[in-house]
Amino acid sequence: MVGIKVSEEKRREEILRAAYDVAARQGLEALTLRAVAARADVSHGTVLFHFKRKHELVAQITRPSERMHALLRTEMDRLSIDPRHFRLFLDYWAFGVRTASIRQRVRAALEAYRSAFRDLAEVVIAAGGSSSSNGSITPSTRTTPVTADGVTAVAVSLIHGCALQAVIDPKGFDVRQHFDAAAQMLDRLSDGGAVFVEQ
Repeated sequence: MVGIKVSEEKRREEILRAAYDVAARQGLEALTLRAVAARADVSHGTVLFHFKRKHELVAQITRPSERMHALLRTEMDRLSIDPRHFRLFLDYWAFGVRTASIRQRVRAALEAYRSAFRDLAEVVIAAGGSSSSNGSITPSTRTTPVTADGVTAVAVSLIHGCALQAVIDPKGFDVRQHFDAAAQMLDRLSDGGAVFVEQ
């Protein structure tokens, strides 16, 4: 059987995605060209064609936008593959609507979760455009600045939206498609493009 021909650009993207997966799941020490080839389901030679050495892969996935991709992907996968923790969060959230003490705990848990993204969001924004005096960026097509809190809120919303859809419709929801759309939006942000979060 003849395999489907894939463009070099698409193959490179698949290899980078596999590298993110390996690094996010096992750390940079486990990031070898062979491990990436196995994860991408391509030959070692194919990986070598695109990336001659491990440090080339590491340099690609350590860019701020790539680190954010890896973090989003890991969280989307974790919550959609094993949604029990997210179901429990939803139960607490629903209970917290009626109970102030539970609502306070849910709010604190969400803030702790968002704080894990905030530092990286600041780095992504700084890499994506010209900074203003308050540390946000203002792409030339809008005057509303993109802030770390805004990017963080969107990232958490994407992850929780993914998890919610996976809980409600596990067979009909495609995590990869959801992630790919999120990754494209992040790419536009890191390129100084048109992804905006209004505060």
